[in-house]
Amino acid sequence: MPDKTASAHPACRFQSFSEPSDPSHVAPRIAALRKALAQQGIACFIVPRADEHQGEYVPAHMARLAWLTGFTGSAGNAVVTADKAALIVDGRYTIQAAEQTDTAVVTPTRMEETPLDRWIEANLPAGGKVGYDPWLHTVDGVAQLDKAVAAAGGELVALPENPIDALWSERPAPPAAPVKAHRAELAGEDTASKLARIQEALGKAKVDALVVSDPHALAWAFNIRGGDVEHTPLPLGYAIVPREGRPTVFLAPEKITNEAGDAIGAVGEIAPPAALEAQLAALGAAGAKVRLDATTAASALATLISEAGGNPDAGADPIALMKARKNETELAGARTAHLRDGAAMVRFLTWLAREAPGGRLTEIDAVAALEAERNKTGLLKDVSFTTIAGAGPNAALPHYRVSDASNRRIEPGIFLVDSGGQYEDGTTDITRTMAVGEPTPEMRDRYTRVLKGHIAISRAIFVKGTSGAQLDALARLPLWQAGLDFDHGTGHGVGSYLSVHEGPQRISRLGTTPLEPGMILSNEPGYYKEGEYGIRIENLIVVEERAIPGGDRTIYGFETITWCPYERALVDKSLLDEGEIAWIDTYHATVWNKLAPLVEGEAKAWLEKACLPL
Repeated sequence: MPDKTASAHPACRFQSFSEPSDPSHVAPRIAALRKALAQQGIACFIVPRADEHQGEYVPAHMARLAWLTGFTGSAGNAVVTADKAALIVDGRYTIQAAEQTDTAVVTPTRMEETPLDRWIEANLPAGGKVGYDPWLHTVDGVAQLDKAVAAAGGELVALPENPIDALWSERPAPPAAPVKAHRAELAGEDTASKLARIQEALGKAKVDALVVSDPHALAWAFNIRGGDVEHTPLPLGYAIVPREGRPTVFLAPEKITNEAGDAIGAVGEIAPPAALEAQLAALGAAGAKVRLDATTAASALATLISEAGGNPDAGADPIALMKARKNETELAGARTAHLRDGAAMVRFLTWLAREAPGGRLTEIDAVAALEAERNKTGLLKDVSFTTIAGAGPNAALPHYRVSDASNRRIEPGIFLVDSGGQYEDGTTDITRTMAVGEPTPEMRDRYTRVLKGHIAISRAIFVKGTSGAQLDALARLPLWQAGLDFDHGTGHGVGSYLSVHEGPQRISRLGTTPLEPGMILSNEPGYYKEGEYGIRIENLIVVEERAIPGGDRTIYGFETITWCPYERALVDKSLLDEGEIAWIDTYHATVWNKLAPLVEGEAKAWLEKACLPL
């Protein structure tokens, strides 16, 4: 049962445990929105979980979906008509959505079964107007909506103001975190070199300018970092990079430190965000062809360019792939960060092994203890995301966030921790699933199948041009053989002191981008038994070229950079073949060699035992 003593626990530096949503607010807010829509003649309104940059993490003042519905997950859409409201989320969030919203007013809807466009087609009144905020939808997204609305016999209308903003009386202020320079010895490439590569790509694409709308791309290209969203060092802003000449960076001048201002000023101009629209209009008036990132650029940007006479060109932002392929400096930093982080994990797991059997620990205790171990490194800038620490049935929620209300005691069974750190030299992300007491045979079976899939990805050898979608099945096959699966991707890209979720690379059914050397990805298959337990095992891996004697193709494989033992008590050795056992033993021997010099005393003794051959 949830533990109600959580408020007595000391606060973490980077995480809080207050309940982020209150379902009792949902009904009056939906009613107020319906009244506002009726006054404008709008039959239906879409509320995405997005800000104007389409990022995974949105600042508090842009969390309109959470304000309206109570849902705090990282992806989803609400759609509201005069008599119906749906919260459309993917398989990761179906349980969370039902728990956080008022289901008497809002119907949680699984995206895989009823996507947003199909819901609109089925529920829009004949001739009805569908309103949307053009700053919160991409060009492609609006085109898809327009098609669905037309099929339903309705009209899609871009609203000049988001109606929620007038209703949100206690809306937080926009973030004002300082923008700092990311040092050359960490970035591995100076801004002038990056801009030259970007402008060369614009020339090849035959476009006149690029609008940098993704803050990750902005941070990477100009070697700056900020703090405008939680757990990711992002400055929220834009840039315009012309094919020739100096770029302009649009950031609030008062946020920019002297060092960052000097660095940007050496290669380009700095303008306040309010100047963006005028510069886009000027590009349009000059008849320019302007590349917009199809995945992050708001529809409003395209409208500003086209209405001024320009040609908005939605396509790939060339920065995305450049950023994804880490240089040797970034990779060296990532390896160093993972050694530091692995030692912190070992100290935490030693503490957990000692304290958990007593039955006094809670999920919040574990989150605080792990953050404290990372903080002891003296180099932790933030956690890389809110730690997922799930005991028992909470572990079956892939994106669980512990709060004072949900906090459970860690009792016999399974305990899952998915966490990471933000260090200036690298971003980490690791999941380990631990047994508390004696696990059941079923738990050991499921854990071992997940581990087999994890090993299959780690050992994968593949030809140049292979995408993550082509590898995804390797992680699932041991589960499929038992009639099981998991509802999230096998792996996501990871940034370099940037977002823990970075595209375009990923290992999933949707991962169509070819994997290339230098890309960092996660390897995290799982299994979730709703209401009982969940299992996930995650390391970070780097794509690297492999020499195959006698081969005539370019072949890639993965370098593992996460170092921390697996849970021996959950391994059913009878399910492993000789190659898998050898891989685990080699991995554990390497973990011991790398981490033993970094820990001491009780932690070193625990590590030695955890790394013994199977």
